[in-house]
Amino acid sequence: MFASSRLYGLIVLSRKGFHLVNTHYHGDHTGGNEIFGKEAPIIAHENVRKRLASGSKNLGGETPPAPKGALPVITFNDRASLHVNGEEIRAVHFPHGHTDGDSVIYFTQSNVVHMGDDFFNGMYPFVDIDNGGSVKGMLAAVDNVLSTMPDDAKVIPGHGPLSDKAGLRAFAEVLRGTSNAVAKAVAAGKTLDQMKAEKILAQWDSWGKGFIKTDAWLATLAGEAKK
Repeated sequence: MFASSRLYGLIVLSRKGFHLVNTHYHGDHTGGNEIFGKEAPIIAHENVRKRLASGSKNLGGETPPAPKGALPVITFNDRASLHVNGEEIRAVHFPHGHTDGDSVIYFTQSNVVHMGDDFFNGMYPFVDIDNGGSVKGMLAAVDNVLSTMPDDAKVIPGHGPLSDKAGLRAFAEVLRGTSNAVAKAVAAGKTLDQMKAEKILAQWDSWGKGFIKTDAWLATLAGEAKK
């Protein structure tokens, strides 16, 4: 059994207690670490612990180092498995997507995939460029998951309502379509202001109603396309 909360992370319950899994380091997904860390081991990719321990900067703001009690005590590099409730719960690291410490969590018997913030359902995602994230890496992660997950799997996003494979595929196509549109405009010598004025992302307007608005997403794509 499991529960998912952005503030408290991914809680895996068993008869003997619970484990806390961090899909990445952001405070809206690790804010409960210090509280729950007193009762359960915190598991995460090694870059999550590094960024929590050192503090971080993004979107012009600064986050101080986390207290010792909020740090993951079990870390992994590529993947790790947790065996509870007769099920293998597999955490797989996908580098350079939302951040450089993202993990996708597979509940192999329950047919559930927790994408963390590599999936914003129905809205443009935040890509933490300052901390190893990239749109290209996020799309690669989503495409990888789509190629291996069962057609009837339930998909838990980091933000937005519960989804499925079709919903995750729609997100991938938005990443792909908007990236291609902006890359084409950059190759043609368009400036960011020109792209905004020409509304080159107009066909995806409905995706700009979340935390990341259309102009902010356009700026993220343009910055990556120029590298």
